[in-house]
Amino acid sequence: MNDPKQLQLKKSMSPYEKTKLSISIRQLCNTLIPVIALWYLTYLSLSVSYWITLPLSIATGMFVIRTFIIFHDCCHGSFFKSKRANDIVGIITGVITHVPYQQWKNSHAIHHATSSNLDKRGVGDLWIMTVTEYEQSSTFQKLYYRFYRNPLVMFVLGPFVVFLFQYRFNRKGARRKERMNTYLMNFLIVGMYALLTWAVGWQALLLVQIPVFYVSGALGIWLFYVQHQFEDSYFEHNDEWSYVKAAVEGSSYYRLPKLLQWLTGNIGFHHVHHLSPKVPNYFLEQAHNETPPLQQATTIGIRESLLSLKVSLWDEETQRFVGFREAKKIMVNNHRPSKQAS
Repeated sequence: MNDPKQLQLKKSMSPYEKTKLSISIRQLCNTLIPVIALWYLTYLSLSVSYWITLPLSIATGMFVIRTFIIFHDCCHGSFFKSKRANDIVGIITGVITHVPYQQWKNSHAIHHATSSNLDKRGVGDLWIMTVTEYEQSSTFQKLYYRFYRNPLVMFVLGPFVVFLFQYRFNRKGARRKERMNTYLMNFLIVGMYALLTWAVGWQALLLVQIPVFYVSGALGIWLFYVQHQFEDSYFEHNDEWSYVKAAVEGSSYYRLPKLLQWLTGNIGFHHVHHLSPKVPNYFLEQAHNETPPLQQATTIGIRESLLSLKVSLWDEETQRFVGFREAKKIMVNNHRPSKQAS
């Protein structure tokens, strides 16, 4: 359900839905060259002190995040005009970030088409239950959901489970092209690690790569989490769901310091990205600044974003995210007889 004003807002993104080859090439250079150089420097620092290695590995992990943003744009076909160029760069950056190109491309397209739609959850998104669904769940399912939503599980175990295990297998019902691409990327990732093991040894590889992998994986999950799960977000059932509202109200503008904004490839302008996935990352800020309605999107800073760790369930009645404690009060009040009834 999109009214004319919403459709016009969507159309207003067309001037920004363009790739600029010189900027894309520059981004490849100022992202992939630092990733390789920092990784090697991190390895060399092992001979000096691991207290030097750790900060360098964090810096490397941040550039892996920036690499993922290029991968992300390739999946949307918004980094180059050429489909082949997007596919090739997408596979290369997918190997570095441990994300299967075709699998993620397809599931992420579904995420964009169904984001904030209560009737179409489950593909390319995080598990979200409503208060009513949680109340009607079995004890085991409630415990499992609480386990899944625990920050330690999501951000400490999550990177290893998702990037090392989940992404190594094909989705149920995946087509042949997607399946073959997953096998290819698994082969390339194993080959990359075999080459690194031969070059630096397995001990050095683990000491360098584990923190790099964890930093990039945890921050990647965090960015995806915080940009859709904030108190006054937007969710609707299919009959009332609006693509434009899902983009502008169901995605946040994550305002970050300039350095972090650069390292995360402007993905904090997530409301712009969801409104038009064809806008490359390097035009997201411009689109936001030159489109007044987009400046009304929910804006959160780093301090406010930490509050999102407290929300776990969507309350359809109040149209906001709530934590488990508040959900319990809501459930009790829903079953408390009214004065008139009593």
